Amino acid sequence: MNRSLLITLGVVGGAVLILGLIFGGTYNSLVQGEERVSEAWAQVENVYQRRLDLVPNLVETVKGYASHERETLEAVVEARSKISQLNLSPKTITDPQALAGFEAAQQGLSAALSRLLVLVERYPDLKANQNFLTLQSQLEGTENRIAVERMRFNEAARSFNTQVRVFPNNFVAVWLGFQRKAYFAADEAARVAPTVKF
Repeated sequence: MNRSLLITLGVVGGAVLILGLIFGGTYNSLVQGEERVSEAWAQVENVYQRRLDLVPNLVETVKGYASHERETLEAVVEARSKISQLNLSPKTITDPQALAGFEAAQQGLSAALSRLLVLVERYPDLKANQNFLTLQSQLEGTENRIAVERMRFNEAARSFNTQVRVFPNNFVAVWLGFQRKAYFAADEAARVAPTVKF
């Protein structure tokens, strides 16, 4: 073999090796980012599930004191049922409409729970009941956890989405089918400042 052919093969082999290392590093980085997003999403689902688990106990406790407030209690049970029937899949976090549907169902439960807690104000004995106070405290803590986990999910999604869009990762991401992740967004009602009248 002549010397120029060996040099050419060496250069081509070196270039292929460098490209392979870059491709492998980019792929591994995208996989790690996607796993962080999936982990954050699993934690969001976890705290929403905790809220769903607390709701029946809260409803039963209130029912004992306010059984004639049937409409409010049924609204909470119905909202919880709608969430239980949702079919969540890994595509939920890549589809903004699916994520919005999930969030709309969660907002329905939040609204029903808010009405339930307003109803409680009418029953002083219920407000003093230790079971109710414990459940209310757990529910408030869970609502705070939901906000924190949604924020963490959005941070993980932002990091991954940036990773998918930057050069040269964008070529590898498109070629291997990595998709941007959807964000949790504020509810439409949250965009309007409440009116306070005295």
